[in-house]
Amino acid sequence: MSDTHATKKSEQRYNWHFINADNKVLGRLSADICVLLTGKNKVNYVPYLNMGDKVVVYNVKKIAVTGTKELHKMYYSHSGTVGNLRTKNLSQIREHNSKRIILEAVTGMLPKNRLRNDRLANLYLYEDEKHPHQGQEKGATNE
Repeated sequence: MSDTHATKKSEQRYNWHFINADNKVLGRLSADICVLLTGKNKVNYVPYLNMGDKVVVYNVKKIAVTGTKELHKMYYSHSGTVGNLRTKNLSQIREHNSKRIILEAVTGMLPKNRLRNDRLANLYLYEDEKHPHQGQEKGATNE
């Protein structure tokens, strides 16, 4: 009878994934990114280790949303002082900092545990097609 194999930190291997966000729907793309960041697509996945891959998302500025979310989806920030709740809709965020759109969507979909920040560190967002990870594209998967 064989024993169950427990994956160790030294056995971790990660791949690079390059995703073009041009005309991709925000929610579906964010869900796919979360699967890659958590490593749930791997055979040796364990929930207590950061098994995820590196994910580079470019053309973030051109991401698509359905329905009337461009005007009605709101993003909130609060300084902690009474009366300082700031609200911006998605089109205002797209003009100012379009990376925040995907970052908040992916952050909300990842598990709320100690590995969350480590997984988010493996996510690289770029507003256009230029990015400094050209060397990793040779053996990577482009989606």
